[in-house]
Amino acid sequence: MAYQIITDGSCDLGEERAKRAGVRVVPFYVTFDGQTYKKEIEELSVREFYQKMVEHPDQFPKSSLPSVQDYVEAFTDYAREGKDIICLCITTKFSGSFNAAKAAADVLKGEYPDIRIQVVDTMVNTVLQGILVQEAVRMQEAGLSFDETVAGIEQIKPTGRIIFTVGNYEYLIHGGRIGKVMGTAASTLGIKPLIMLREGEIFPTGISRSRKKGMKRLIEQARNHFEKIGESPDDYQIVVGYGYDYEEALGFRDQLLDSLKGYSNYKQVDIYQIGATIGVHTGPYPIGLGLLKRF
Repeated sequence: MAYQIITDGSCDLGEERAKRAGVRVVPFYVTFDGQTYKKEIEELSVREFYQKMVEHPDQFPKSSLPSVQDYVEAFTDYAREGKDIICLCITTKFSGSFNAAKAAADVLKGEYPDIRIQVVDTMVNTVLQGILVQEAVRMQEAGLSFDETVAGIEQIKPTGRIIFTVGNYEYLIHGGRIGKVMGTAASTLGIKPLIMLREGEIFPTGISRSRKKGMKRLIEQARNHFEKIGESPDDYQIVVGYGYDYEEALGFRDQLLDSLKGYSNYKQVDIYQIGATIGVHTGPYPIGLGLLKRF
């Protein structure tokens, strides 16, 4: 039986990539005033979102997960066609999107008892979720069954890592992602945090005195990671993620590629824009890389 791959707006695939992959994206909502919520990409472009952040640094936007009804509508479109559904959601440590999708799947059981809906806690987010979704599409295109694709997703998702830095601690503090005491001390000293996401949670991996040194350290940390696990980057999908500053992302990508050439056969690294769902927590200047083992 045919099956449809669905994901939530945290995936940061962008409209074009999602369309090419044939993936349905259920968007998150974003608000700047705490009252007017707009669907990301559909009603508020990522560029507009960051522009507003840069122009109003005193405003702290918030994101809100897709509703159960949003998922019901998305699932129903494919259930009507007789398609099973695999839905990949942002880590449950960051959002209740998974729970909303599970509730929607329960709603559909009554009307479409023969349709299988598997909701997956990806344990990742942003660009890393985007790579995982694309790997799921690759499995589907390779002819893997519904069960084989679900198993394949579960197999590779623990290998995912995001290694990144941000412009300052303010948004992480505001979003409750980092301790206020640590954040205030770091802001006073003007240091840049180096952070890793693994197994659905973020952990500090160091600090840097400057943005340039911080980016260099991220690239070193990526190399150290591969040395530690004893695997080659050639077996991994690696992408660069950025917020507002595309030119900076280009420079970072080139530095990363130069480093990868020293210990792999990597020739190309794609650049993804981090969307509003994660941008509300990082501010307009996140930059880093995501890596995930290929299926």
